[in-house]
Amino acid sequence: MLVRSWNLFHGNTVPAGRHAYLDEMVSLATADDPDVLCLQEVPAWALDRFTVGDLAARPSLGPLPIPAAVGRLLTAPNHGLFRSLFAGQGNAMQIGPRLRVLRHDVEVLNPRSFRSAQSASLGLDTVMRLAWAKERRVVQAARLRHDDGRTIVVANMHCTSSRDSRIPTVEIERAARFALACAEQDDIVVLAGDFNVVAGAAVYRELTETYAFSHPGPWIDHVLVRGADVSEPRVWDDGRRARGPVLMSDHAPIEVDVR
Repeated sequence: MLVRSWNLFHGNTVPAGRHAYLDEMVSLATADDPDVLCLQEVPAWALDRFTVGDLAARPSLGPLPIPAAVGRLLTAPNHGLFRSLFAGQGNAMQIGPRLRVLRHDVEVLNPRSFRSAQSASLGLDTVMRLAWAKERRVVQAARLRHDDGRTIVVANMHCTSSRDSRIPTVEIERAARFALACAEQDDIVVLAGDFNVVAGAAVYRELTETYAFSHPGPWIDHVLVRGADVSEPRVWDDGRRARGPVLMSDHAPIEVDVR
């Protein structure tokens, strides 16, 4: 079973340009029919295209909520400049035909009560507290049944990007507990997405040693598996996501085979 994760960067490229390549990115990521495709930084207007889509940051014009279609229209003149400023963003999963969705859950990674408690525990100053509150982040989970009868929980996260790595670290721990709570006995559990903490951090030792997840990839995007044999993580090379002089997204897809 092939599980792939990709932060779509709202469809933008490196270097940034006016045009968005969201459709091309999704076509590329699904061309070989992965069993599970986990996506992050998906514009709000595109979330309903996928098997499972959950809104994290709502479309808005400053403090004013706006319809997703309006956010898309405002972004259209220059995707590279506006990114998610108006369009909002969320997480999505595309599930292949060999799997059936049994249940779908979602949890906010940085709700106010959690931020308040963790900020006090970590000793965060006002600037860091406000930065953490700026954008809502979520983890979504889908419990799936494979054609062969096995069940699997896939959790897709996008943690907060912060210069203080302790902030995404506590979100990773929260997401892992959530994923395991969504699983039943003997379920395979997959924890995937943009963790925003580099490989080698102590949180990955906790995930592998305490929770028995597989080892992470080389950067901040990972697909961790518990309860099944798994291949080494594979990261796409730049040529696979190049379109002329630009790269689609500022992240490369990462994938594993779950056996």
